[in-house]
Amino acid sequence: MTEGTLAQRLDGLLFFPVTAYGPDGSLNLTAFRAHLRAGVDAGAGAVFVCCGTGEFHALTPTEFADCVATAVDEVAGAVPVVAGAGYGTSLASEYARLAERAGADGLLAMPPYLVVPDQRGLVAHFARLAAATSLEVIVYQRDNVVLTPAAAVELAATPGIVGLKDGLGDLDLLQRIISAVRTSHPDQPFRYFNGLPTAELTSLAYQGLGVRLYSSAAFAFVPEVALAFHRALQQGDEETVGRLLDGFYRPLVELRDRGRGYAVSLVKAGVRMRGLDVGEVRSPLSEPLPEHLDELAELIDRGLGLVNG
Repeated sequence: MTEGTLAQRLDGLLFFPVTAYGPDGSLNLTAFRAHLRAGVDAGAGAVFVCCGTGEFHALTPTEFADCVATAVDEVAGAVPVVAGAGYGTSLASEYARLAERAGADGLLAMPPYLVVPDQRGLVAHFARLAAATSLEVIVYQRDNVVLTPAAAVELAATPGIVGLKDGLGDLDLLQRIISAVRTSHPDQPFRYFNGLPTAELTSLAYQGLGVRLYSSAAFAFVPEVALAFHRALQQGDEETVGRLLDGFYRPLVELRDRGRGYAVSLVKAGVRMRGLDVGEVRSPLSEPLPEHLDELAELIDRGLGLVNG
């Protein structure tokens, strides 16, 4: 763990690495290290390990702890390392403690398993998770976690909870949450970031709300494209932003939407296509269809051409 709070240190592109497996399906920590190193060397602003793209759902507690410890060791304080923590409150808290012991800088609180809680239940769940360790917590809004502005205000006042990752995409709701938190806690920093799959596609809309941080799945396999887009977005280079949206990101989203679980399996396939064997996804996810892999390969070439051409 390094100096400075997680909320203060979050900046740049947020890297969500895949979890590497060997031919027998077990963890391949050597390949995982190489994937992490490539991301950090390319310019990742933070590493979010064992989250959605990292197949948190498929990892045993021991595997989770090994992955987090490996990430902390490999990143060596260069950028923050944030670990996923999910399922019910007790088990999520146990994962949080594993992450803390492994040296993580913070937690991404994944949606609780299966149930659809009310607002009181959600606030209590995330508050108990935040109290389980000394790590700062970012709440992940998606699926069964849809916060009202009042609940977000309560969470923002909860010790240890420092931000919200929005994977819902309801900009009206997010604007009301931002406004309510800002009004209720004007002197308290609270971080927001766009956590939709392929967040670049909606980055212009989120930027209009003042939300500039976003997670980049594409960074895992085409960091050249992801960084070029991020740089253009920050510099107001509308021509480059539009060219990459039209030529790479929109087709990527359309391909992603053609298969269940493609938000993870296409990313992992892309990492393999770029030369690092990180294995296939674990069940219940499945690999993309062969014709979709062919399309992905063409899309990678097109994206690199748009950047380098």
